[in-house]
Amino acid sequence: MKDIRIALLDMNNNHVNQGFRNIKEISEAFQQSSEENVIIQTFEVRFKNEMPNIDDFDIFISSGGPGNPHREGLEWEDRYSGFLDAVLEHNQYNEDKKYLFLICHSFQLASIHWKLGNICKRRSYSFGVMPVHKTEEGEQEFLFKNLQDPFYAVDSRAYQFIEPDMDRFDELGMKIMAIEKSRPHINLERAVMAVRFSDEIFGTQFHPEADPQGMIENLKDEKNKTAMIENFGMEKYLETVDRIDDENKIILTRAQILPRFLQSAKKNILKGSEALA
Repeated sequence: MKDIRIALLDMNNNHVNQGFRNIKEISEAFQQSSEENVIIQTFEVRFKNEMPNIDDFDIFISSGGPGNPHREGLEWEDRYSGFLDAVLEHNQYNEDKKYLFLICHSFQLASIHWKLGNICKRRSYSFGVMPVHKTEEGEQEFLFKNLQDPFYAVDSRAYQFIEPDMDRFDELGMKIMAIEKSRPHINLERAVMAVRFSDEIFGTQFHPEADPQGMIENLKDEKNKTAMIENFGMEKYLETVDRIDDENKIILTRAQILPRFLQSAKKNILKGSEALA
């Protein structure tokens, strides 16, 4: 029986982070529920310049993280760009596919790397439980299958992806799967919230891994609490705190997107290894 090998790319640069704890929990739950032998290894990409060799793994989950997604001349940046290209290229020329999920900071890095649009600083830091709207393509996306439109997800970002270059998307065969809430009365571009980069590579600007416990921990951080109250007002802040445990909001999003990604990747990996046998 084939082992399923998962690499978790920690992009937090040694900052304490609820999201990475969540990613590990979801991966370990998948490991425990699988009949196959699932091996999980963590790589400290920004802090220790560690990078998985793509030949050694089947599935990669690359986390969110703090700071500027644009290049700052650091050694890991070239290695990460090479990693993104290597996964995409491997899948174009090989039967055994590699699966990659990109979250928040990693999603921004990939969108910059593939020149998909304008990734710029927001006017203010965004933090909270936000509605995410599916695009027409997103309506067909199997990772979103059991989620309503809009569905709710944790948003935590200082940067945003706006003004997508649709010619570039078409050229690369990539598709926008979700966008920020529509606010026609406010003259601001709606941010891109999810992209299907290829059959095997998916990314979200939001945090599909977030759980209520992590959200409550994050709200103990004055920066997050202030960002929420400044963006939405005290009433909305209290409403969000009230909604954290709602079964149809972040709990549902967490139960669907990453677990579905892992299950689907496993199914295809096992099917592929049988075909190659």
